[in-house]
Order: sequence, then C-alpha cells, then structure tokens
Amino acid sequence: MSALLLRPRVLRAAPCIAFQTCRAIQTKPQDKVAHFKGTKGNDGKYTVSLIEGDGIGPEISQSVKDIYKAANVPIKWHSIDVTPVIKDGRTVIPDEAIESITRNYVALKGPLATPIGKGHVSLNLTLRRTFNLFANVRPCKSIQGYKTPYDNVDTVLIRENTEGEYSGIEHVVVDGVVQSIKLITRQACERVLRYAFQYARDVGRTKVRAVHKATIMKMSDGLFLSIAREISKDYPDIEFDAELLDNTCLKVVTDPTPYNDKVLVMPNLYGDILSDMCAGLIGGLGLTPSGNIGDECSIFEAVHGSAPDIAGKGLANPTALLLSSIMMLQHMGLNEHAEKIQTAIFKVLAEGKTITGDLGGKAKTAEYAEAVIKAL
Repeated sequence: MSALLLRPRVLRAAPCIAFQTCRAIQTKPQDKVAHFKGTKGNDGKYTVSLIEGDGIGPEISQSVKDIYKAANVPIKWHSIDVTPVIKDGRTVIPDEAIESITRNYVALKGPLATPIGKGHVSLNLTLRRTFNLFANVRPCKSIQGYKTPYDNVDTVLIRENTEGEYSGIEHVVVDGVVQSIKLITRQACERVLRYAFQYARDVGRTKVRAVHKATIMKMSDGLFLSIAREISKDYPDIEFDAELLDNTCLKVVTDPTPYNDKVLVMPNLYGDILSDMCAGLIGGLGLTPSGNIGDECSIFEAVHGSAPDIAGKGLANPTALLLSSIMMLQHMGLNEHAEKIQTAIFKVLAEGKTITGDLGGKAKTAEYAEAVIKAL
C-alpha cells in the first residue's frame, strides 16, 4: 500500500510561504548549536550527499535535481548508497557513505525501506545514531488552496532524536514478560532543548513549550522538564512553559492556531507521534518536510514511505523531499535560492493544474517538476 494517500483535489488560491524567514534576535554563529560548517569548492558550489532511497526515492530525487539545476542553485550532488553492511557483528552504514556525509556536512535523503521482522534494524535509526543527529525538526504549515479540515496551521515541533524509548534497550525478564528501557540523559536533553530555544529565536518565534508526561514518569520526563526550565533562563527573550502530552494532543486537534507562535520540544517517542499528527492537519506526510540536526552534520529527508506499489510509474509526489531540501538550503544559508524554489512550489500547488494523484490531480512526477521549473 502506498504511503502517500489519496486526498481531495486542491482548490485554487494564492500561494503562501511554507517556512518562516523572519529573524528576531539571532544567535551568534560561534555560539550556535549545530551550525553549518560547509564551504564552497573551487567551482563556487557546495557538495551535498544525496541518498536517493528506495521505491519512489530515485524518481522524487530526480525532480529535486532537475529543479535545482534550473534554479541555478550552487550545489553539486554526490550520490551515495547507505545499504547497511555487517561489520564486527553490527549493522553499520558503509564507510564511503559515512565519509561523504562527514566531508560535506549535509545530506538530502529520500525514503528508505526497513523490512519488518526480527533482526532488521531501521536504516533511519542507524543514520541518526551514526551521525548523532540529536534533533528532528518538523514544521507543518497550511498550504493555501489545499483544503483540509484545519486552516492556518503553523506548528513547529522539535523532537529529541537519539534516546528515550527508541534507545533499543529491551530484554526478556521471564517467558511472556518483556522490559523496554526509556533512557533519558542530561547531555541529550540539554542539547535538544538549547537547539529549540536557538531555533525559536532565529525564526522569530516568541515561545518554547516543553511537552512531557512528568506526572507519571517523574524521573525521566522530570529530568527533561527540569533541564528545560534551567536552560530557559539563558534565553530571557523567549517565553517558556510546559504542557502534558495528552493535553497538547487534545488542544492541537481541537484548534492548532494557538500553537502558531510556539516551538514545541519533547522527548523522542512523543515527538514521533505528535509530528505525524500535526502532518495530518495539513494534508499528510506527502506535504511535510523534515530535518535531522547534528553537531557535525545534518540530514534532511522526506518522512513518507518508499511506496513500492507505485515505484517506477511516475506517480510519486516529490513535494515533501522538495520542501525538505528547502530546509536544507536555509540551514546552509542559501536563503534566496530557498525562497525562489519555495515560491514556485506553492504557486504550482495553489493553481492545482499540474499536481500528482495523491493531491487529487493527474500529473506525472516529471510533469509536476516541470511545472515548478516554469514557475521559477
């Protein structure tokens, strides 16, 4: 079954900008958590590692490459294969791929498929661990002209990406009883929380809210919450508060607009669930970008599935990967190119004439990309 679900046809309207470009008090580069360290080569271009992925991955990656070429973005791509290998009894990313991303400081990733069953390690999780990608950033903003039950959604969620329930520490206590460990450390909490305040400051948001369940998990979530309160004192220009996870879920699906001035930050599992819930408010994962941020390098990705049932048929929607690449350009400081491509994408989506089947249209993947190129 395809991960990109069919939805109602887009209504025509004026385009809008997906991500905030306003800046208030900015964090100085030398003080920033996870700032981009890459530099241009002798040809005046940055090199970006490209993981095309599985299923529809190569098709949507080609759309990005075609649009970037037409927009004269100063980027050249280095395609890499991240198919895992067994090394010393562990599942690892090939050395060539690690060297490429480490050297370039940034990568763009299409969807990767992980077989379901015993012994298969998530490739996405392996990438996060390999490069210590500690924060997952998921902005979700309504696209004018794309009708959903919710209007004016503009949420930003930052998820701790390396530990919590996803630490992979599980064991059998006795037959029929399994224990899973939720790991929370001060180091990981401090890093993602400081990044959340920095991100809020840089994009002009005035509030950071920690989402937790410290009423029940008093030690683990309690540690996360107490560290959040400590770090908030270093950002007096940003208002801080906290909210229980279940209350956040209820309020967001009731009316998401009160969250438009906030950056939500939370532990791993909560972020995984809540970020997809917010994606549903704007039309699904096919329209949702994502960035995985690390101190040394960052990987931007489409978070939808590889959709093997439509692979090779030219039916895939490249919007999520395109929008993730816009986040990548902003991270790299290429804001003019990001703005130019982003405006073209939303013009095509708002017009509704050349959109893919999951958005209610009939256009092929390449036709959609060509429409974006013409809109440039």
